[in-house]
Amino acid sequence: MTHYPFSRAITNTPKSFIREILKLTQSEHIISFAGGLPNKTLFPVSAIQAAANKVLSDDGENVLQYSTTEGYLPLRQWIAKRYLKYGITIAPEQVLITSGSQQALDLIGKLFLDAGDAVALENPSYLGAIQAFQMYQPRFYSANLTNEGIDVEALSEIVRTQQCQFFYGIPSFQNPTGLSYSLANRKAVAQWLIQDNRIMVEDNPYGELRFSGEDLPPIYKWAPDNTIMLGTFSKVCAPGFRLGWIVAPIPVMDKFIIAKQAADLHTSYFSQRVLYQYLHDNLIDEHISKIKHAYATQCQAMIAAIQAHLPAYITVTQPEGGMFLWLTLPDNWSAIDLFHIAVQHGVAFVPGEPFFADAQRQNQLRMSYCTNDEKAIREGIRRLAAAMDEYQKRLQEPSPLII
Repeated sequence: MTHYPFSRAITNTPKSFIREILKLTQSEHIISFAGGLPNKTLFPVSAIQAAANKVLSDDGENVLQYSTTEGYLPLRQWIAKRYLKYGITIAPEQVLITSGSQQALDLIGKLFLDAGDAVALENPSYLGAIQAFQMYQPRFYSANLTNEGIDVEALSEIVRTQQCQFFYGIPSFQNPTGLSYSLANRKAVAQWLIQDNRIMVEDNPYGELRFSGEDLPPIYKWAPDNTIMLGTFSKVCAPGFRLGWIVAPIPVMDKFIIAKQAADLHTSYFSQRVLYQYLHDNLIDEHISKIKHAYATQCQAMIAAIQAHLPAYITVTQPEGGMFLWLTLPDNWSAIDLFHIAVQHGVAFVPGEPFFADAQRQNQLRMSYCTNDEKAIREGIRRLAAAMDEYQKRLQEPSPLII
């Protein structure tokens, strides 16, 4: 048998738990709250088709050619201008177009991580970031989230004692919890970054999806020299473009460009040109408004169904935007065991355990309200209630729970 000399990095990096879970939920009979997918019925298909036809008709030979590593300049200018609504001034030279924000996470690992380095995370944190960083064999340390945001005192202690290379966080409608940092918490994080001369990777894929409460600036606003900011068009336009971006200080951006050149030379120029044409010809804020209205309705429907059908001792976050709810079960419950019973009842979610990098918890789970209508949401929660009832009965049986 041939021996394949795989690296330690790839050998020690597991497959995406969510991607593997999704394979079990493909049946048309299962109502899935598992995938963190935008609602495909909201994609602006006709407008994107018109944009594609226009760029091919007007400049087809060039849009199919190689391009610059940094990305299409008008698109970078558009991104930079977008931050002005927060009072943030960014030069286009500080913007790098990436193949989705997932590539941005990989590039961050390339820039900042050697094997054995430490990374600070929220507890829990985005599974895709954990997987991306894991390729570089770091040590993970986590600070707890509250309804107000990250525990800054605990985070400061972790970063100082473990000498973390950076702190990765999602201040707006966090994945997986849906929680957001308050204005005071954001300013406290920025103050800590500056005083301790630390670096934060501020991931913001859901910031445009606020459907209640006050819109808050990114932490970058108060600590631009200490913050690397990530963004994406996947949640406000369409993930099929695979277009995201990095905003960073110029000395850091120079290194990102080198890493990007080594990775793929540049992100799809055709996708960039089509997307920019779409943004130029349409009012993106009108489209985002439709998304926010739909998600607000679906979120409210899911919370109402949870309150109506699930046991009162199960708690759920109350997000003001984004795509996710986070449920906490009794301490002696296993969300993974419940998942297998739930699939048998025709409903799916994501067990929370893989979202914890260093402090495992088995009694929490993530659900997305984005891809199902209100009727399906109510039926899915009824099925989940039946699965929980069965699980509770199995726990009370004298024999060991075997699933």
